[in-house]
Amino acid sequence: MSAMNPYPCQSVRPAPLSRRMMLSRCASGFGAVALAALAKDPAYGLEASARSNALHGLHHNAKAKRVIFLYMDGGPSQIDTFDPKPLLDKFNGKDPAKLFQVEPTQFNNNGTVLASPWKFKPYGESGIPISDLFPHVATCADELAVVRSMVSEFPEHTFANYFLHTGSGLQGRPSMGAWINYGLGSECENLPGFVAINGGLIPPGGLDCFGSGFLPASYQGSVFKPSGTAVANIHPSEATAEIQTSKLNLVKQLDNLALDAFGRPDSLESAIRNYELAYEMQMAVPELMSLDEEPASIRAMYGMDAEYEPTRIYAAECILARRLVERGVRFIELTCPAVGGDRWDQHSQLKEGHENNARAVDQPIAGLLKDLRQRGLLDDTLVVWAGEFGRTPFAQGKDGRDHNPFGFTVWLAGGGVKAGTIYGATDEWGYKAIENRVEVHDLHATILHLLGVDHTRSTFRFGGRDMRLTDVKGHVIDGIIG
Repeated sequence: MSAMNPYPCQSVRPAPLSRRMMLSRCASGFGAVALAALAKDPAYGLEASARSNALHGLHHNAKAKRVIFLYMDGGPSQIDTFDPKPLLDKFNGKDPAKLFQVEPTQFNNNGTVLASPWKFKPYGESGIPISDLFPHVATCADELAVVRSMVSEFPEHTFANYFLHTGSGLQGRPSMGAWINYGLGSECENLPGFVAINGGLIPPGGLDCFGSGFLPASYQGSVFKPSGTAVANIHPSEATAEIQTSKLNLVKQLDNLALDAFGRPDSLESAIRNYELAYEMQMAVPELMSLDEEPASIRAMYGMDAEYEPTRIYAAECILARRLVERGVRFIELTCPAVGGDRWDQHSQLKEGHENNARAVDQPIAGLLKDLRQRGLLDDTLVVWAGEFGRTPFAQGKDGRDHNPFGFTVWLAGGGVKAGTIYGATDEWGYKAIENRVEVHDLHATILHLLGVDHTRSTFRFGGRDMRLTDVKGHVIDGIIG
């Protein structure tokens, strides 16, 4: 037999496979072919699941897929926004110590009972009363679940901020955005799963409010600006794509050598993942930031053409949040814009300060809720409006309000909450929660529950114990779940 021709005689050449034989032999491989195709399809999430490194996934059916956290820096006054107290008008100017027990305050410069400078009216079919500070949000009253009985364990900004963001008053714990992304993974291929949009005011406590703590570093929040260059150094500095690709390949080779030498420490693996994500973001972020492409009617609805600059800034934040939602980002936090005075922290000049802060965020928030609704996104997007605590019903000095962690208001919308609802109550002064008291751990447990996560089972082993966002506390607020 010739070495060049193994079949010199046609009589010994194998007979070709019949169609029946081919199908019989290959049938078991068709499933693998289909699976390989599905793995590349984001709709099925197979490739995304591996990439996201989700810790556990869903524990039950989720009502929400993502969260937009509207953080109101400084502590808005509940009795001037969503919790009217007519008794304050009757006793305005009276000594509070003669009317009820006054707890120690942050600055102990207590004045007299201070009635709200704003009027309240019922709105929508639900009749939720909202003050004149929020005429635009008031038009969305039937979307809101207003929780009037929130309490905090801390009366000081930094500790209260850590508590609200991470479930602990201590610095360095994972934020809820990091917990959610670690538990559920990201739905987005070319953007971070947790984005904090910096409108100008980073919360007291700094970037640790967006940190990953003891979770893998790749789950920490990425800080974006709402306009211009959203992320520093996002544009390639090399002259050509080939040069950049060559440099990135070299970095990847060096990283792999380091992995072989030192194992797989989180700091190194997270750095590698961040390099990869940064490369993917170079194409995604410029397109994301093209807010000028939004229709004029949408821009006007959010307040992009408002006379007041802080309104325009927050409007850009809210539009960007919606665009991030559309691209599958799991958790988005918006910080407040600077209004020339203090954040929602009016120890003096309550009327001017609260009006400036409300003017900045009112129209953009209403625009966001309406836009999410008309696009069919609000039903599975949970919007949370909250500050770290509230304010006292009596004055600090003559015309301010001090910190009040004993009873304040937050609200939620979309994402499976019971719309047009008021839950809990403070006393007749708006001072202390007396009905359906809600702790920060309960708020976190409810957010996780709406996302399909059992907060008692979402844990991470650290320091010899299974850590949770809700520590060893937390109950789901069933009364606000639709």
